[in-house]
Amino acid sequence: MTPLTSERIKEQARTVGFDLCGVASVEAFPELSFLHEWLGRGYAGDMTWLAESAELRSDVRRVLPGARSVIVTGTLYNSDRPYSLALPPGAGHVSRYAWGDDYHRVLWTRHNELLEWMRQVSPEPFESSALVDSGPVQERVYAQYAGLGWIGKNTCLINPEIGSWLFLGEIITTLPLAPDAEGLEQCGSCTKCLDACPSGALVEPGVLDATRCLSYLTIEHRGAIPVELRQAVGTHIYGCDICQEVCPYNRPAPQSDDPAWQPRTPFTMPSLVALWQASDADLHRAIMGGSMRRAKLVGLRRNLAVAIGNSGAAHALAALDGGSPDRASVADPMVQEHVAWARGRGVS
Repeated sequence: MTPLTSERIKEQARTVGFDLCGVASVEAFPELSFLHEWLGRGYAGDMTWLAESAELRSDVRRVLPGARSVIVTGTLYNSDRPYSLALPPGAGHVSRYAWGDDYHRVLWTRHNELLEWMRQVSPEPFESSALVDSGPVQERVYAQYAGLGWIGKNTCLINPEIGSWLFLGEIITTLPLAPDAEGLEQCGSCTKCLDACPSGALVEPGVLDATRCLSYLTIEHRGAIPVELRQAVGTHIYGCDICQEVCPYNRPAPQSDDPAWQPRTPFTMPSLVALWQASDADLHRAIMGGSMRRAKLVGLRRNLAVAIGNSGAAHALAALDGGSPDRASVADPMVQEHVAWARGRGVS
């Protein structure tokens, strides 16, 4: 039976729909140790699960005892829609990764398909664990050592040919596979991402203070957005892509025609007013099946209120009302706090 090699796995990975695939060893890479320092600085905010799983995240051999290799996949999700920097007035900004289907489900299916093939063709049994984002693995570190690219100054994994609009996934395995050469840093003296961050979340090259990041504030943070950061949120209603949009490696970046990543209608240049006036049932239907469900209705209403306040549009501010029976989430006390702030912003 033909040995199962890294090259054979990479070829099959492309067949099942991955754009990139590489193999990293399970060494104690120096970048893995920075997590403890980052947590100590308080940069994780409310994401307490990062500290709770910090020991697991320090070594994949704690996730899968006996692990010898990490297969890392990269999937391009950039579609043929304009970047948020070019959206028309009155539109809300939604992070590009959340436009289409929930990537967790799509990539889990593809990883399982790849794993099933590996089990069928491998001459020896092996153990494995397939992970997509939600697992306790520092995926960008392993992606760099698997040769998929390097961790940029904006903390994203950047591939020199296709940029950083990439979903990453891993298969940790007990198979002894030949590793790839580490991706080499190619940011050089460029600081466009640091300069463009509206909230100063990129405190130094490669270091993100999540508590100031618009993605954290509009997705992971469950409470009120700090008043001093609400203006920086601008019209972002879910996530932020600015540090990727200004990156030279994404200008332009290749585009994917994969149906899974094409934007659903409600979030194709979404109208702030239309989303605010939508019923809870309609909003719920719009976010189900995609990544935006993570913010939940109250979080999305909170974000919409801040975005409408920052838009300064009279008709948008006029749409901020006390809610109705079919929009119960608008009456939530936290949402109403942000509505009051938005009204106080006035009209430009």
